[in-house]
Amino acid sequence: MNQLPLFVNLSGMPVILLGDGEMADAKRRLIERAGGLCVGEDDRAARIAIVALEDEGEAVVAVERLKARGLLVNAVDRPALCDFTTPAIIDRDPVLIAIGTGGASAGLAKALRQRFEAMLPAQLGSLARALDAARDAIRARWPGGPERRRAIDAALAPGGALDPLAEQGDDAVAAWLAHGAAGVGSGLYTIAIASPDPDDLTLRQVRLLGSAELVLHPADMPKAILARTRADAAIQVDGDGQGVAQAGVVVRLVWAGTAGNS
Repeated sequence: MNQLPLFVNLSGMPVILLGDGEMADAKRRLIERAGGLCVGEDDRAARIAIVALEDEGEAVVAVERLKARGLLVNAVDRPALCDFTTPAIIDRDPVLIAIGTGGASAGLAKALRQRFEAMLPAQLGSLARALDAARDAIRARWPGGPERRRAIDAALAPGGALDPLAEQGDDAVAAWLAHGAAGVGSGLYTIAIASPDPDDLTLRQVRLLGSAELVLHPADMPKAILARTRADAAIQVDGDGQGVAQAGVVVRLVWAGTAGNS
């Protein structure tokens, strides 16, 4: 990962936009859709700038000038000059999915957006709002943080009570609260990896990796497999026979044939 994705609240915030024509118009629509205010370079309150100038020399000079003021700058179609890039967006308000390529190919990001757009139910935003409204009830149902997270993970897993890729009724969250399971329980789970290809992982294996607080793995485990873990999980090389004292969900990865299968 060579960029950290961030969602910036632009509501009522000034954003410097330099340029005219199609490129600038597209960025203007994007800024205004997010609630931002397009302003000129003389606005001293702005902290973000987008340079949509056609001329290469003018764009380079403008970027240098704005960066010297401490602004974060995006230069349209010039990834080498960018502090940040604008992704392809799927909007299921309040769910927002951003697809980026680090500036490598806007066309690829667009193609992926179009594919994923067709996969996501129109009611996905309603599910998010229902979960938000039920926040206090969810805390009451599962008071412990790890227990609550595992219950939510189980509900949102493929085939789960709140599977986000399935059509959900208006009462889905209420029904889950009344009858929801606890999700993946605390303990040590061993996953036998049969292939270095992450696409060969089973749904259960992916679910365990997504629920783990700690993942132990042999030194030769491919990064592509480890990338399927939670972004905030602790990941460390497994020592032979080392004990595991950490509470919560711990997953030990082994190569198939060296330990019990998951």
